Amino acid sequence: MSEVKYLWRARKRTLFGLPLSFTVYKLTNEKLMIESGFLNKKEEEIRLYRILDITLRRSLGERLFGLGTIHCCSADKSTPEFDISRIRNAAAVKEQLSDLVETERTARRVSSRELMAGDGDELGDSDHDS
Repeated sequence: MSEVKYLWRARKRTLFGLPLSFTVYKLTNEKLMIESGFLNKKEEEIRLYRILDITLRRSLGERLFGLGTIHCCSADKSTPEFDISRIRNAAAVKEQLSDLVETERTARRVSSRELMAGDGDELGDSDHDS
C-alpha cells in the first residue's frame, strides 16, 4: 500500500497562532481533506473539481499573527460551504488551491456551469424521465 503524498498539510491554529487544535487540513492533486475531532473523529473529503469559489478572509486578529481563513463554496452536497480556518501562509495556500482546482477541472473537462446546473449525484448521470 503506497503512502499518500500531500502537497500541503496544516493544522488549524488558535487565535495566537499556536497549533493547538484537533483540525488538520490535507491537500492532494485531487482532493482536500478536513479531519477534525479528538474523541469523535470526522474526515470530510471534497473533490477539487467540485470547488466553485474561493475567498480569502483575514481579520485583524488573524493578520496580527500571520494567519488567514479560506472560505470555499462547492458543489458537494454534504459540504456546500466550508472554511480552511486560521492557517499560516493563507494567500499562498489559496493560490495553490485555486491552481489545483483549475487543473482538475481541465483534466476532467468540467466547467463550473455544469456543476451548478447538474441535479445528479455525479456529473453527467442525472436521471430524467421524459
